[in-house]
Amino acid sequence: MSRDFDIIVIGGGIAGASVAAHLAEDRRVAICEMEERPGYHATGRSAAMYEPNYGPPPMLALTRASGPEFRAGGFLAKRDTIFFAPPEQEAQFRRLMGLQKGMREISVAAAKQRFPHLVDGYAAFAVLDEHTADIDVDALHQHYLKLFRQRGGALHCGHGVTGLEKRGQWTLTARGETLRAPIIVDAAGAWGDAVAEMAGRKPIGLQPMRRSMAVTPGPGGGDFMTWPMVGDVGETWYCKPQSGKLLISPAEATPVDPHDAYADDMALAEGIARFQEAVNCEVTRVERTWGGLRSFAPDGCPVVGYDGKEDGFFWLIGQGGYGIQSSPALSRLAAALVRGDAPPADIMDEGLALAGMSPERFA
Repeated sequence: MSRDFDIIVIGGGIAGASVAAHLAEDRRVAICEMEERPGYHATGRSAAMYEPNYGPPPMLALTRASGPEFRAGGFLAKRDTIFFAPPEQEAQFRRLMGLQKGMREISVAAAKQRFPHLVDGYAAFAVLDEHTADIDVDALHQHYLKLFRQRGGALHCGHGVTGLEKRGQWTLTARGETLRAPIIVDAAGAWGDAVAEMAGRKPIGLQPMRRSMAVTPGPGGGDFMTWPMVGDVGETWYCKPQSGKLLISPAEATPVDPHDAYADDMALAEGIARFQEAVNCEVTRVERTWGGLRSFAPDGCPVVGYDGKEDGFFWLIGQGGYGIQSSPALSRLAAALVRGDAPPADIMDEGLALAGMSPERFA
């Protein structure tokens, strides 16, 4: 098996798999994934929603530019979203309405027709987003991995990077093997800064944030699988139906070190309590829980581009909680930048500002 490539992508989650699939069209590309299967961490622990009004400005543009590919590939299943704002969240509600495209304020009474379990008096405002959808995350991830393999890409699982240095070109050590390439793409998720330090780069200041999820039975007496996703504007709880169960999250963002995340029982209890304040259906038991990591750069925007040393180290980290929903557009953009091509016009037409994602902003 060849150990010499044009590009080595570190990380086989949605970011690494999608950019590698595009790059493999005309480059020799390898993915080094530390786990025995790709997507074990953040990709496999997503709430799986397409929300074109969720995230900072760069992610809004990338998510909206991803819509056509999601729809063409059949990766979306329509599910509306309703956000409620208690009186104390009016300022957040006004901010949301100032950034949105296609959302509309509806009366609380109209919202209750769509979600009859809302407690009377809980919400002062409500907003409906009819452009959201469930994402089949596994199908999307497997699509990119299959495309990568079809194009001759080499997937190395169980290959946690133990050494990374520049010897004319990049020399990477993993699982006792040595791989070489002139370009490294750091798509290592929560471990992005650790990989960068190994390569002699200054860390960005990436911060993984834990988010917990409870899986509960749905309420009886109706088809709850047709519910919209619902939550509060202030992001203190949300819930959505999935696979015959109800997912409830406290929407917490607890700073943690990179690790195999697990749910925080206290945060879950607080989130379920806030959910119970808003709805009149009781959570009788929690069947299982899980936790995931959402990793953010200091300004909350992704880091995409070559390092200032211009020696073939490319950053692709800091997607936060928006990595799945932005992956079709972000992967095309990143692949173009890795090659040195012009950014795709349809993505730039969404008002994307490349300077807001460049690693040079942290120089």
